[in-house]
Amino acid sequence: MPADLNLDLQYLPCHVAIIMDGNGRWAQKRSKPRLYGHKVGADSVRDIVEAAREIGIQVLTLYAFSSENWNRPENEVRGLMSILKSYLNSELARMLKNDIRLTCIGDMSRLPGGVRKVLSDSIVKTSKNKSLTLNLALSYGSRNEIVQAVQLLANQCADGQLLPQDIDERMVSESLYTKGLSDPDLLIRTGGEWRLSNFLLWQASYAEIYFTDVKWPDFRKREFYKAISDFQRRERRFGKTGAQVKTG
Repeated sequence: MPADLNLDLQYLPCHVAIIMDGNGRWAQKRSKPRLYGHKVGADSVRDIVEAAREIGIQVLTLYAFSSENWNRPENEVRGLMSILKSYLNSELARMLKNDIRLTCIGDMSRLPGGVRKVLSDSIVKTSKNKSLTLNLALSYGSRNEIVQAVQLLANQCADGQLLPQDIDERMVSESLYTKGLSDPDLLIRTGGEWRLSNFLLWQASYAEIYFTDVKWPDFRKREFYKAISDFQRRERRFGKTGAQVKTG
């Protein structure tokens, strides 16, 4: 860990979520095919997962493939699914060795059968691990997630199990894909764009957001630690005044 960043390991975000952006543009700038950027981006995933575990982050959510990404050119989608499958196959032993639990949010039914099988096997085999939860957002879209939660609660109302006026924030949260996970404390987006792109819209209500121009293939441990250091300099008020926060 870089000594110049002076990270306080007693004040870490419990849950870090990352929009991994810029792979294709990184590759194109080097006159390489877009998929080359995604392959190098897989190395950044390994680096950041290792960094998160080393310093004690509890949950790391990575936006790996959005529901909108299915609209990309067919050859790119196939390539992305192939990279995902290779990553899962190559990382299972490392996850088991390093006590990393794999989870997934999103519509897994849309993933190719081979990818779905490897993903499900990895989730089962790592389910008892506790040092870090690596949560992959795959075929994920936050608006669709919220719609499904609303439909679930509406069906419970229609069946007489629930009254509409009894629905509260806790019930909505427990109806989302992320049930059982804490909300993200820090949301990072790489690649120079300043938007959430349909990612964790409910869960990120009070997340500190960190944007960086660094594209994902260049986002390695030092950049991750810089984002953590920035988080530690912020005052999290949750609607209160600064004076209220300081006095507890």
